Amino acid sequence: MRVTLLKNIAGIFLLPVAWVWTVSFVASLGRVTVHHQFWATEDFWFFSLGVVIWVLFFTGCLYLFGEPRGRWLYVLGHEGTHAVWAWLSRGRVSEFKVHRDGGHILTDKPTVLVTLAPYFYPIPCILLLVLFAVVRLFYPLEEAPPLLQNAYFFMTPMGVFFLLFGLAWGFHISFTVWMIRRGQSDLQMHGNFFSLVLIYIGNLAFLSLLLVLSASGTGFRSFGLELLRNAEDFSDGAWGGLVEFWKFCVSLRNGN
Repeated sequence: MRVTLLKNIAGIFLLPVAWVWTVSFVASLGRVTVHHQFWATEDFWFFSLGVVIWVLFFTGCLYLFGEPRGRWLYVLGHEGTHAVWAWLSRGRVSEFKVHRDGGHILTDKPTVLVTLAPYFYPIPCILLLVLFAVVRLFYPLEEAPPLLQNAYFFMTPMGVFFLLFGLAWGFHISFTVWMIRRGQSDLQMHGNFFSLVLIYIGNLAFLSLLLVLSASGTGFRSFGLELLRNAEDFSDGAWGGLVEFWKFCVSLRNGN
């Protein structure tokens, strides 16, 4: 109980990180959208189309059947991500079980990252990126001719990749939200508040990485400078607020 309380307190101190990262991501996305027409690129449209298609399918299944389709596949990826991060943490996985309604692993390294990784580490996207990298070794997808082209529509191999990537990310985020709303022991283990803040930051970091890699007009350096600038603005504002609050308390004490 005490450890959970301390982690929830740590979650409060992570809120400024979440705020600064959110402001930086929105600012960077707005800049590349307005000044570099990121919204008009094939990457943006096919990725967005993939997300929309999956979300419509997911919500349609909830409406028609009361539950989403693909639960077993999600649980497999979820528990697999636990296992991967346990191995990356030099831990041992002694049991791995997956079934339609849930699953679990047993490991000697139940760290925060091992426990929460499935909620911010989109394993379908990672697998798709690995597949893309392997295919690209033998065939330059960026230079491939369109698979389909007419007066109203065109699709290149890269368009297919971004469509699948959008489907994969939509799969990850929709199931993540759905599972969290149902209550998860993973989150309770480290404190719900701390876990949710960390999951939010992790997913935002992944989206920021996608933006940096896919959008012209931004990069790791420019995004890092955006983070630094917004962190400075936040710290200046927070310090100014504390000073004003202190002056207010002093004036109350002096009866002014």
